[in-house]
Amino acid sequence: MNNNELPTPFQVDLSNCDKEMIHIPGAIQPHGVLLVLKEPELTIIQISDNTFQFFGLYPQELLNQPVSRLLDSEHFNFLKDSCSQEELQFINPIEFVIKIGNTNIRFDGIIHRSNGIFILELEPNFTEKSHAFFHFYHLLKQSISKIQDASTVKELSQNLVKEVRKISGFDRVMIYRFDENWHGVVIAEEKLEYLASYLDRNYPASDIPQQARDLYSKNWLRLITDINYQPASIVPVNNPVTGQPLDLSGSVLRSVSPLHIEYLHNMGVTASMSISLMKNKKLWGLIACHHQTPKYIPYEIRNACEFLGQMTSLELAAKEDNEDIVYKMQLKSVQSKLVEYMSAEKNFIDALIKNEPNILNLVNAQGSAVCFHGEHFTVGDTPQKQDIEHLLEWINENVQENIFYTDALSKAYPAAEKFRDIASGLIVLSISKTQQIYVLWFRPEVVQTVDWGGNPHKPVEVSENGELRLSPRKSFALWKETVRSQSLPWKPCEVAAALELKGAIITVVLRKADELAQLNIELERSNKELDAFAYIASHDLKEPLRGIHNYSNFLIEDYSDALNAEGKAKLNTLIRLTQRMEDLIDSLLHFSRLGRMDLSMQYTDLNIVVGSILELLSARIEETGVEIRIPRPLPTVYCDRVQLAEVFNNLIANAIKYNDKAEKWIEIGYVDYLSLPTKFYVRDNGIGIRDKHFAAIFRIFKRLHGPTKYGGGTGAGLTIAKKIVERHGGTIWVESNYGEGSTFYFTLQGGELKA
Repeated sequence: MNNNELPTPFQVDLSNCDKEMIHIPGAIQPHGVLLVLKEPELTIIQISDNTFQFFGLYPQELLNQPVSRLLDSEHFNFLKDSCSQEELQFINPIEFVIKIGNTNIRFDGIIHRSNGIFILELEPNFTEKSHAFFHFYHLLKQSISKIQDASTVKELSQNLVKEVRKISGFDRVMIYRFDENWHGVVIAEEKLEYLASYLDRNYPASDIPQQARDLYSKNWLRLITDINYQPASIVPVNNPVTGQPLDLSGSVLRSVSPLHIEYLHNMGVTASMSISLMKNKKLWGLIACHHQTPKYIPYEIRNACEFLGQMTSLELAAKEDNEDIVYKMQLKSVQSKLVEYMSAEKNFIDALIKNEPNILNLVNAQGSAVCFHGEHFTVGDTPQKQDIEHLLEWINENVQENIFYTDALSKAYPAAEKFRDIASGLIVLSISKTQQIYVLWFRPEVVQTVDWGGNPHKPVEVSENGELRLSPRKSFALWKETVRSQSLPWKPCEVAAALELKGAIITVVLRKADELAQLNIELERSNKELDAFAYIASHDLKEPLRGIHNYSNFLIEDYSDALNAEGKAKLNTLIRLTQRMEDLIDSLLHFSRLGRMDLSMQYTDLNIVVGSILELLSARIEETGVEIRIPRPLPTVYCDRVQLAEVFNNLIANAIKYNDKAEKWIEIGYVDYLSLPTKFYVRDNGIGIRDKHFAAIFRIFKRLHGPTKYGGGTGAGLTIAKKIVERHGGTIWVESNYGEGSTFYFTLQGGELKA
């Protein structure tokens, strides 16, 4: 959890803005025409009321008419064919030629669906057709090269604003970057010389509310040609099919929120264009383009700018990762040293705080405390013992996550104000809540000056009748604020390093804390000896078994004339038995190897793992007609990818095999809990299991049915799954109603959801 926030001193929530239905404005900007078409005839059932301006026809003349009233047969057929495509965005733009009077006018057509409704938007295109591609290619060739050559995010951003301004001709182009709490800062700018600079200015999250950010995440580009436009209403207001206002979330012509119009007016902006920058499918920032006079951008220019935004989005993750690569390597080195110290020291706390490097170097903190069974062991600058104890009480009551971090502790925990000079920043690593084992890191207050674009404290006006109304700031001039009780922010790689320490402490140190640790070591040694014995015994058995199997085959092949039917039957039975014994030995070998193989732990996307398993089992799934249900995306966990895939494979394969229902289904998912470990499950509506067999089914070679019933098998699959889960520190169990179905649950200690 991150509680890292820029100061938000204004207390009046902008709920009137957050609730504004900007996706259903009921109107469009008038530089184009919008038509809603009913499939399959492509009848016009809604239309913007500005059609006379473009076609010389009033909306009433086009409503309930086929769109072929406007298009010739060639364009109509092409549009109809386009309707059948799944990914409509890859078709855009479609070029239409519409005859208006005696003149043929070219239009760019943009098609999309909104809640199943087919929408066509048309904008006149006066660009010379002959050089459109040539122009587009040259616009982008040099720009892409400059973006790819940048070595840092700052350099990339500055190159990008220069290229977008050169292509688009806007007065000002900026890169506006969001932080984790959606406050924004201008990190790059290219502008007319006489305009005031907004570089390094901060803007509160309320400037771009949640519903606006959602639309930026869905649509790469947004153009406003003139804030003084008269909206073109959509008629009729409600869609005849749905009975609801038309959702224009994907529309390029969607009318603009009056609040945003007022905001732009206060900035002195008449036309604007915004291009989304995405990182890992999340809105990272915007390319914000401003112009002081009305400005229309042709579609191919917009397309070029959008393409640059997409290219930049692909570069962002690599550039940001590269900037911290040296520092990340340093943290990895510190982490390795701490693990080495803990492995060598009897007292893991001494290993963390009394060596160089120590626990402070792991996250670049100025103080740290290891809290173990009511005792506090500190290093560096930390709050007083009593203050730490009170802080721990608050942590016990309020922090449920494995890791919690903030650079403004007093906002979440007001009592921290008294020691802000030592601990304005805090990371809490929870090793065990039940035993109250925590590691805390502290950072001191860093007094800083934040440059705001206007005063962010006054987002609301009081009208004459006393009502509160959102009013965008009248001034965007530099407004400085001194921020206190805030530390330097924690970097993601520092938080990750702290989180990884938990696994090291659990696996290397905590076993030494009490007598059970020694028992576990002895048990582990015994298990290794059993594994080795099983391997040797199985390996030695396979050679004579193969001999019996082969000689039986030779007898049947070479002496078939001398053998009667009974003799042949007995030899065939012998072959089947030796094959089954070899299968059992192979399962035993695999089971014993699991105990000796090192786990290759890594963060693993379970959606990819389960997807691969389902692909492997696709033939059986299709043959049996089983329905696979995955109610929601699976998380990313820290585990051995290959071994966890085997767990899912065994559970899913069993669920397919042991099902006699006419309509079979399997559900794969996980259960949310406030604390770890997360509980995963594979559920089916199969034959079920009686309560008395719940423990027995996990014993090796234990089958509840005959050797050939339900497709046969060795009975080792669940035993292997249990071994893998336990090697991950988890548990596996079954809940079942006989005749109705079963649910197999398992957990992975140390396989937590990725933070």
